[in-house]
Amino acid sequence: MKIATDTSDADVARVIVAGAAAAESAEAELYRRFAPRVRLYGLRHLRDEDRARDLMQQVMLLTIQKLRENAVRDLDSIGSFILGSSRTMAIDLKRRERRRGRLRETFLAAPLTAAPADDTVLDLDRLETCLERLADRERTVVLLTFYAERTAGEVGQELGITPGNVRVIRHRAIDRLRQCVSSGRAS
Repeated sequence: MKIATDTSDADVARVIVAGAAAAESAEAELYRRFAPRVRLYGLRHLRDEDRARDLMQQVMLLTIQKLRENAVRDLDSIGSFILGSSRTMAIDLKRRERRRGRLRETFLAAPLTAAPADDTVLDLDRLETCLERLADRERTVVLLTFYAERTAGEVGQELGITPGNVRVIRHRAIDRLRQCVSSGRAS
């Protein structure tokens, strides 16, 4: 069953909440109405087409999920719900990027040692790719150990694990990094 284009936004949302036979058509209609607006909001605030499209997908997915779960309080204000979700997610994305930027500035400092005298040159791009391939916990342990110069006890306390576990994780992570960098491919 097709939803008429002159149906109000609230009525479209009600069809989705009811889970009626026309729910799929209602979801498509809601997406058609609001996705371009969310993308424009993302372009204005995130200043990047790809990030704006990601925001659009995330907001519309969240909206449809919340409607299916009947978790939207006021269906008459579905537009406000979507705009509020867009605003919140955009702020979170910007905050995450600022945090990553600060981490990059902190941990990608200029080297304090001289370059090796022989022909062995460290491929920083390969090392960075290999670091990205590590699991989050392994990468965090390596960064806290070597860049923040923290002991196994300090790292363990920060991550909520034992110092022995930190040493095991660090040993395995260094082993994976060594294999990845020496193999010439980031796996």
